[in-house]
Amino acid sequence: MRLRRKLAIAGAAGVLLAGSGVLLLDAVDRAYPPPLYKADTVSAELRDADGLLLRAFATPEGLWRLKTTTSDVDPQFLEMLVAYEDKRFYNHGGIDLKAIGRAAAQYVTSGHIVSGASTLSMQVARLIEPRQGRSLSAKVLQIVRAIQIERRLTKRQILDIYLTRAPYGGNLEGVRAASLAYFGKEPRRLSVAEAALLVALPQLPEKRRPDRNLRAAEAARKRVLERFAVAEAVGEGEASRAEVVPVPPQRMQLPSLAAHVAEAARRKNPEALQFQTTLRRTVQTGLESVARAAALKLGPKLSVAMIMADAQTGEIVGEVGSADYFDSSRSGWIDMTRALRSPGSTLKPFIYALAFEEGLVSQETIIEDRPADFFGYRPQNFDMSYQGDVTVREALQLSLNVPAVKLLDAVNPAKLLVRFRRAEVRPLLPANETPGLAIGLGGLGITLKDLVQIYTALANRGQPVRIGDGVNDRPGKIASESMLDTVAVWNVTDILSDIIPPAGAQKRGIGYKTGTSYGYRDAWSLGYDGRYVLGVWVGRPDNGAVPGLTGYGTAAPILFEGFAKSGIATTPLARPPSGAARIAQAELPISQRRFSINPSGLLSTTAREQAPVIVYPPEGAHVDLGAKSGALSPLMLKLQGGRAPFRWLANGRPLPDVSRRRTNQWIPDGGGYSKLTVIDATGRAASVGVFID
Repeated sequence: MRLRRKLAIAGAAGVLLAGSGVLLLDAVDRAYPPPLYKADTVSAELRDADGLLLRAFATPEGLWRLKTTTSDVDPQFLEMLVAYEDKRFYNHGGIDLKAIGRAAAQYVTSGHIVSGASTLSMQVARLIEPRQGRSLSAKVLQIVRAIQIERRLTKRQILDIYLTRAPYGGNLEGVRAASLAYFGKEPRRLSVAEAALLVALPQLPEKRRPDRNLRAAEAARKRVLERFAVAEAVGEGEASRAEVVPVPPQRMQLPSLAAHVAEAARRKNPEALQFQTTLRRTVQTGLESVARAAALKLGPKLSVAMIMADAQTGEIVGEVGSADYFDSSRSGWIDMTRALRSPGSTLKPFIYALAFEEGLVSQETIIEDRPADFFGYRPQNFDMSYQGDVTVREALQLSLNVPAVKLLDAVNPAKLLVRFRRAEVRPLLPANETPGLAIGLGGLGITLKDLVQIYTALANRGQPVRIGDGVNDRPGKIASESMLDTVAVWNVTDILSDIIPPAGAQKRGIGYKTGTSYGYRDAWSLGYDGRYVLGVWVGRPDNGAVPGLTGYGTAAPILFEGFAKSGIATTPLARPPSGAARIAQAELPISQRRFSINPSGLLSTTAREQAPVIVYPPEGAHVDLGAKSGALSPLMLKLQGGRAPFRWLANGRPLPDVSRRRTNQWIPDGGGYSKLTVIDATGRAASVGVFID
C-alpha cells in the first residue's frame, strides 16, 4: 500500500514536472519565435496575362529570389528532393533521429563526417537565420528552430520556403530563379536530368555552379541520380539516361521584358510583390525584338515604340516604350507610347469615315487634288505635287492632303474631335486655338496609346474600347454610343486593306495607314485586322528632325514585321454589313459622282480648268539626245493645266503608262522630226512638233 502511494506520488510529480517542462518550452517558444517573417522577403515580379514572368526586381540584398510554391514545380522534382535530402520528411517533427544516429555512427567509425543529418526543416531554419561556421551551438539552434517551425507550419509551407530560398550560386535563390537561369523555363515541367541538377546544387552552390564549375556540377548531379531512393522514385532506367544529358554550361538572363510597364508599376505601388498585366509574353518578346532590330538599322538617336491591343476587350497584349530601355543614346528610359506627338496623316481615315457617314462621298466619287486656299490655309501634298482628279478611294490610299482637308472642311473639325471624345481620347490642341483644318494633317498632339485606342473603332465595327495594360490603365468597354457608323467603317477598311504593303513585306489581310509629321519628326503606322490593332511610332525622343523619315518607308515595314513576329494569327477583317458595297461611279447618284466645295463652304461643281499646254519641249525645238551616237537619252516632257490622268502619244502611238503627274519621259526610236501629244481626262489635247538630234 505504501509502495503504491509512493508510486502515485512519483507519477503525479512526473506529470507535474513534464507539464511544467511543456509550459516552460511553450513560454520559451513564444519568447524566442523563429524569424519566419524573413521568408517574406522575395523579388517583386511583373507577370503577363497567363501568370508568366515578364520581369523581376532584385531584393534589397541584390538577390534574384522568386517566390516559389510546391504548385510551381514539377511533382517529380519534389519526389527526388525529398528522396535525396530527407526521405522521412513527412513523418518526423523537424529532426530525424535515425539520420542523426546513422551520422554519429559513421563519424565514430571513420573519424570524419560521411553524411549529414539535416532535415529539410533544419535547412529552412538555416536559410531564414543563417549562422557563420558549423559549430555545435549553431547545429543545436537549427534543431530547436526546426522543431519550432514544424509546430507553426505545414509540411507544404516548409517546402515552399525551401523552394524559394535554396541557394543556387551567385545571386540566385530558389528553384524558379535557378530553372529560369539554367534552363530558360519555369520549373513546372522538368526532365529527370534538370530536376537532379536542381536537387544537387544547393548543398554546395558556389562550388557546383555549372557556369563556373561544370565538372563539379556533373559529379553532384550524378550522385543524386545514383542515390537508391532517387533511382527508386524515377526509375533506374530514367536515372541512367539522365546521366548522359549535358549540363547547361552557361547562366542565362532572367526574363527582362516590358521595362516601362514594370517601372510604372513600381512607382505606383513600391511595396507590392506581384504586378499583374494584360500583356502576353510571346507577343511582348516578339515586338521588343522587332523594335530593337529596327532601331539598330535606323541608326543612332532614333527610337521605336509599339502597342498592340485587343480591339474587343481593350487588353494591351504588347507594349514597347522604346527600342532599348538602357540605351541612353536613344533616351531609352522615355516611354514614347505616352508622349504627345504630331500624328501626321494617321487621322485621315476618320475624316473619310465621317464623310461616308454623312453621305457626302462614296469610294468612287471624284475629288480634286490641286492647290487650294481655305481662307489663308494652303495645304500641300507630302511630295509637293498634285494628282488632279482622283477617286475618294485613291485619295485615301495615296494619303493626299488637299482632298482630306476638303472633306474635313465639309464635316467640320469640331465634329471629328467630338467623335474622338466618344472613344475617351482628347488630343491636345495648340494653346488658345479652336479646332481648325490643320488637325486633319497632324496639327495637334496625341499619344501612340490614344491613336491605337481610336483605331480599335475601325477594327471593332465602329465601337472603340478603352485600352490598358493593367498597370497604367484598366481595359474595358466604353459606355457611349458608337464612334462611327458600321458602313462607314467598312468603306474605310475596304480602302485601307487594299494599300500595297511596303517593300519586302507580305500582304497580311490588314488595313493600315501611315503618317509623317511636319519636319520629318515622327513616322507612324497603324494597322488592324478583325481583332487586334498595332501601332508603331519612330522618331527621336528629343523631337529632332530626321531627314528621310516617313511613315510608309520607315514605320510601315516595322508594323508588318510586328504583326508577323507577334505570334498572333491574323483574324479576318469584318464582313460587309448590310447596305455596304463598293458602287461603280456610273451607278452613283449625280450628287456623289463628284465632290467639290467652294470657298463659301457650299458644295458646288468645279470650275473648268485651263486646257493642257505642253511647256517642254517647246514647239519646233531641236533637242540633242545623242541620235548620231545611236544611244538616245530620254526626253523630259512637261505640261501645265488640264485634268489628270494624262495620256501621252509620240507620233500617234501611246506611251506605255497613263500618268497623273505633269511630267513624263519618252525615249525616241531615232532622230528626226516627231510629234508629241497629250490628252487629259476630259479629252482635251495639246501637241508640239520637235526635232531630235
